[in-house]
Amino acid sequence: MSGTPSPSTPGRDHPGERAAADPIRLLAIRDTPLSVDEVFAAVGDAAAGGTALFVGTVRSHDNGADVDGLGYSAHPTAEAEMRRIAEKVIADHPVRALAAVHRVGDLRIGDLAVVVAVSCPHRGEAFDACRKLIDDLKHEVPIWKHQTFVDGTEEWVGAS
Repeated sequence: MSGTPSPSTPGRDHPGERAAADPIRLLAIRDTPLSVDEVFAAVGDAAAGGTALFVGTVRSHDNGADVDGLGYSAHPTAEAEMRRIAEKVIADHPVRALAAVHRVGDLRIGDLAVVVAVSCPHRGEAFDACRKLIDDLKHEVPIWKHQTFVDGTEEWVGAS
């Protein structure tokens, strides 16, 4: 079987097994409701065998306190930071397509705050790349959360 990759170690020489030439399909910060369908559609790729999607929603509680609502605000450099993070994920994983959208403004319980998705040749790669994308966005992009609680108190939380 010369020249044929074994099923356990797929051949990375096929174009579908590598990162796409321009995998960033959608990056945005918006003050309008987010769409899971839009983000999922953006990462569609015929060479992808796995797509991982993460949806962050506004929850009703935080650290034992009941949340009434929250607002997100972003620094003017936030989209550029999102791009930097996306490019690093692409450099470290065989990403076929990547999309990330974060909401700013006032949100209610249950609203979508962030939607990210990554498609890769295989599911494990997609899971790993998606986790890296959302974790780094959360920790490094200058987006701040202002929570208001049912008891009337409030707090600012660092990068979202």
